[in-house]
Amino acid sequence: MESTATRSSTRTSFDPKRDRLLEEIIQGLTDFPKTLPSKLFYDRHGSELFDRICELEEYYPTRTETRILHENIAEIVELASAQHALLEFGSGSSLKTRILLDQLPGLRVYIPVDISVDHLMQTVRNLSAQYSHLDFKPTPVDYTDSDTLSSTHWDQNQILAYFSGSSIGNFHSDQAIEFLTNVAALIGTEGSLLIGVDLQKDVDILNRAYNDSQGVTAAFNLNILAHVNREFGGDFAIDCFEHYAYYNSDAGRIEMHLISKADQICWLAGNQIEIAAGEMIMTEVSYKYTLDGFAALAMQAGLEVRKVWTDTDNLFSLQYLALQPHGGE
Repeated sequence: MESTATRSSTRTSFDPKRDRLLEEIIQGLTDFPKTLPSKLFYDRHGSELFDRICELEEYYPTRTETRILHENIAEIVELASAQHALLEFGSGSSLKTRILLDQLPGLRVYIPVDISVDHLMQTVRNLSAQYSHLDFKPTPVDYTDSDTLSSTHWDQNQILAYFSGSSIGNFHSDQAIEFLTNVAALIGTEGSLLIGVDLQKDVDILNRAYNDSQGVTAAFNLNILAHVNREFGGDFAIDCFEHYAYYNSDAGRIEMHLISKADQICWLAGNQIEIAAGEMIMTEVSYKYTLDGFAALAMQAGLEVRKVWTDTDNLFSLQYLALQPHGGE
């Protein structure tokens, strides 16, 4: 192999969260097969690219979930009428959330949670003028980190948690159960969870959604390397990689990868990373569920599906969950 660049310098300052993430990155890139944590997608540019993905013709989840929200908002409001705080995981631009902010009658607090600080604060600035009656509590944390999530507290006991899009599919089943268990602890007996769950469907629809004709998803995927280079001193040559996404029918999930176009030696924080031509780095999974399959998963986290709304083509579902009565006994 020939090196694509020289050894890059490393930072000397200590940041425990950053250092843990760097360890996770290095571990993933030295494992086989190689992986990168999907949380790295959401720097400022990545968040902007994802907003563009949500507007693409091929990408059905956003517009389908939005339509489900609009068509069923009266019933959703009736179920969640007692909730005073809206806690949103991965709030992004909060476009769909406006439907809830407009309609929930007793809402007093909005708690957007997002890993991208810049994107989060811009969203709060955009919303605060329109919803001046709400108490905004932006929370820039990594909600995929169980320790961070379980140690983050809000002085509320009537929370509607909202996890939109197909984001629950980005967790493997054990991770999804752990995340939902933490959510159950946060919402308690007086709260509830409104969650988007992508459904199993025709493979061609899925493959087109993650391989759009404009190449926005490819740019989003490749941007993860730009983020690593900028924030962690990596020297990955982005033009030496290409985007690859496909539906793994055996696992029931979309997989996104970066494929190396050549033998490479890259450096990251003093660590040598050897990557062979054709070798793949997995950057994301997105599991697609059946309704029964997700209900069974939620039960393992102590949650019960109370209501499900779908579109007419059964592409996507929006589900309302609460704690199982008596702990599921």
